[in-house]
This record gives sequence, structure tokens and C-alpha cells, in this order.
Amino acid sequence: MDLSAFPRVALGSWPTPLDDAPRLAAALGGPPVLLKRDDVNGLGAGGNKLRKLEFLLGRALADGADTIITFGALQTNHGRQTAAACAKLGLRCELVLTARVPMTGEAYERSGNIVLDHVFGANVHLCADAEETAAAYEKVNHDKAVTLPIGGSNGLGALGYVAAAVELVGQLHDRGIDDALIVVPDGSGATAAGIALGTELLGWPGKVHAASVSHPAAEASQVLRTLCAESAALLGVPEPELAHLTVTDDTVGPGYGVPTPEMWDVLKLFAETEGVLLDPVYTGKAAVKFREIAATSDVPVVFLHTGGLPGFYGYAPEAVARFGSA
Repeated sequence: MDLSAFPRVALGSWPTPLDDAPRLAAALGGPPVLLKRDDVNGLGAGGNKLRKLEFLLGRALADGADTIITFGALQTNHGRQTAAACAKLGLRCELVLTARVPMTGEAYERSGNIVLDHVFGANVHLCADAEETAAAYEKVNHDKAVTLPIGGSNGLGALGYVAAAVELVGQLHDRGIDDALIVVPDGSGATAAGIALGTELLGWPGKVHAASVSHPAAEASQVLRTLCAESAALLGVPEPELAHLTVTDDTVGPGYGVPTPEMWDVLKLFAETEGVLLDPVYTGKAAVKFREIAATSDVPVVFLHTGGLPGFYGYAPEAVARFGSA
């Protein structure tokens, strides 16, 4: 997989660590557990979106863009990382954010990712509904602006995680692990799609489990397959079969961005066994599925930590209510 033909900017610190998690594995009573730490890749408080943005912003700069427009919920990790990347590259950043999640209050609306958006110099447009979102977008769009999809998730963005798949499989091989199960949070889709496509193109014998944090499994699976097909077309390879990919939605709970008791439990488990912090929206809910899988797997299990820590502070009142008096 030669990705050198695609314009790319350097935003992250690669490779990110692949850490053993022996205390977590012991608590789960299953096989070895490893954590792929894409939460510690530097720029803009880290996270998985930087891998996508390397390709998306590389193309935007090659096309002469001076402004980047993108979308998300109020606590979007993608928006925060896009704002940081634009600051580094000298690009104007317009974030059109919509109140998609049924969360309110000072913490959710004014702290966490959204305050960092301002710190990184983005212009933030808060919208109540689709009509306001469309109006805000029309106001900031112009001929030197490039629009990125929610989560940076399209075929080009997914190439960032095709590259990550090569990196991760190489790290596993260096440890003598040639068969494993990778659990990855699945929101807008390109992270899981890139991992699934990359591992298939490598002929890797392991499996990939995408734990949806937002959409029903059938919908999430279709999005993943569409993204994989788009990336495969860019690479000039056949559309993948994805027989090694499983998608589930049973840890979403009441909805995207809405905490569940199980999520808080597993967040505490990661913290007290390995000192690793999850976020309530993506990694926390995916880790609930990871806990279930890792307890019964007959091969090592890798959890792809996609970051999102700043968003934790948007849920501070809920965290204090859960843990503050412990």
C-alpha cells in the first residue's frame, strides 16, 4: 500500500505506543490485552482525527485552500483537532456546531472541547437545528474554502487509518503476535473503515470489531463498507470483502453522547488498573464491548484508544455525581 501519491501533512507523532495492559487483562480474566494509544499523539490534545486530517488537509493545501469548514456536535473531538491542525498550518477554521446531543448545562455547553476550539482560534458557529446549520455554512463558504465531513470521514480521511493498520500490524508482529482481535470505536466510520480495509489488504489473519457509539449496527456496517469501497477506489484495489469485520450497537445505550452506567463502570476499570482515561462518548462505550469480548477471547485483544479526553470535562457534573464522593 503506497500512500505517497496522496498529499499529506505531518500532524501526529507516529507510531503511537502499543502498550501492554496486564492489570486490566487480569481483571478481565482473559487473554493478553494491549492498548493502541492514539490518544497520545500530540497536537491539539491528541486523538484519532489527526490521522485523517493529515490526508484531508494535505489535499486542501494542495488545492490552494485558505479556510477549512467542518461540522459536529458541541463537544466534537473532530472540531477541536481540526482547529488545532488549522492553527499549526495557518488556515482559517470555521466550526459549524449543532446541539445534536441531549445534554445541557455549563460544563457541556462551555467547557471541554468547545473552549479549546476558541483557544485554537477557530470561529465557532453554534446552531440549534439544520436550518441554522445550513445558513451558517452558506455564510462562511467561499471559493478558497474546503469543507470536511463530520468526523473527517470519507474515503480520503480513512486512508489515515489504512496507514495506522500497517503501523499496528507491524507492532503486533514485532511482539510475535500475528493473530489478534482489534476493538475500535465506531462513530462517523472512517477510523474503523481504515483499520478494516488496511488489515484486509495486508492479509492479516486477525479480526476487527467495530463497536458503534451512535448508529444501529446495520446502518453503521453499511457506512463502513461504503467508506472502505471509496478508499479502495482511491488506492486502485478491488472493493474489500470485510469478512473479518463485525459491527455491534448494543453498548450505545439511550443514544449518541448519552452516558450509561456500564460506560462509567468501564471508565473506572481502565483508570484504576492502568491509569488510562477514556471519554464518555466514544472510547467509554466501545470499551464496554471490549470488556465483554476480552473476557472470553481466545486470542490477544487490542483496544484502539481514539482519544477524546477534553470531552470528559463536558460531563464533569455526571462524573462528580458518580465518583466525587468515592
